[in-house]
Amino acid sequence: MTSPARFALALAFTLVALAGAPLRAHELQPGFLELREAAPARFDVLWKLPSLGEGSDARMPMVPVFPEVCRQLGEARTARVGTAWLFTAKIECTGGLAGQSIAIEGLESFATDVLVRVQHADGGVETHVLKPVSPSVTLRSAGDVRRGAGAYLYLGVEHILLGVDHLLFVLGLLLIVRDRWMLVKTITAFTVAHSITMVVATFGVAKVAAAPLNAAIALSILFLGPEIVRAWRGQTSFTIRHPWVVAFAFGLLHGFGFASGLAQLGLPKDEIPLALLLFNVGVEAGQLAFVLVMLLLERAFRLLAIHWPAFLQRLPGYLVGTLGAYWTMQRVAILLRGLA
Repeated sequence: MTSPARFALALAFTLVALAGAPLRAHELQPGFLELREAAPARFDVLWKLPSLGEGSDARMPMVPVFPEVCRQLGEARTARVGTAWLFTAKIECTGGLAGQSIAIEGLESFATDVLVRVQHADGGVETHVLKPVSPSVTLRSAGDVRRGAGAYLYLGVEHILLGVDHLLFVLGLLLIVRDRWMLVKTITAFTVAHSITMVVATFGVAKVAAAPLNAAIALSILFLGPEIVRAWRGQTSFTIRHPWVVAFAFGLLHGFGFASGLAQLGLPKDEIPLALLLFNVGVEAGQLAFVLVMLLLERAFRLLAIHWPAFLQRLPGYLVGTLGAYWTMQRVAILLRGLA
């Protein structure tokens, strides 16, 4: 990319990031509501509610609203699990849930989703994603259910497109790499690396605590800032000569971050392989879409022959570095508070 085009892309992306998530890197923690039909018209309910944010013990003020035909049996149980709150209960719904609506009250006030999974007594499973703009769903009949696999694909796409920190890292790579073939190698290395750790983390083979992981991801963005400036000045470094190696190394870290969006749901073990596959496909599709849009914008700026002042052309590296530094300090502070 030419320097003017790179500046325009970085500036445009940064403005969007600041407007959409005022200097807060994403921490997508979707809620999870599961209903298992243990007996005719009787369901075991699992409600997993994320906390309000990094380092916060407060839970999001959201509650599931069941149809009027449902009543709770006994008392609900509450427990704190990691960064989420877990509620379990039993309900009885006269006539079952077919054709009934379930809503999440309070969801419209938060930039998160809720995955609703209903397992019927006949083994049929349906999965839905509730969003702030559509916080309710009408359930299908037990004989007309589908696995709802598209829900996991959707969550993967959303996870990367709302992940400002992950996208900023990818943008940093785009600003460093000049050769198209090297760009393909670099993006592929990043993809392979985070796919590996997504599998490892989702299946519980290895686990990294959220606080140090988030700090390390922020540090990876900060690391690219000086490298971008060196590339623009015609200097060289290991990162500039071998960006795919750096992309692979940091991709392992980002993969644990991607996995958090799926692993925290607490899905049944027999459903994890399909969910992981589709979630990963969604992440890759969103990432490739972002790269494609950036390349198309770069080409458009180049064809328009837009010329920027020299001092402005140096800003993208500083923007990436500044946001990386801010998130690093923010997340290290959260990490230290947790250790205190």
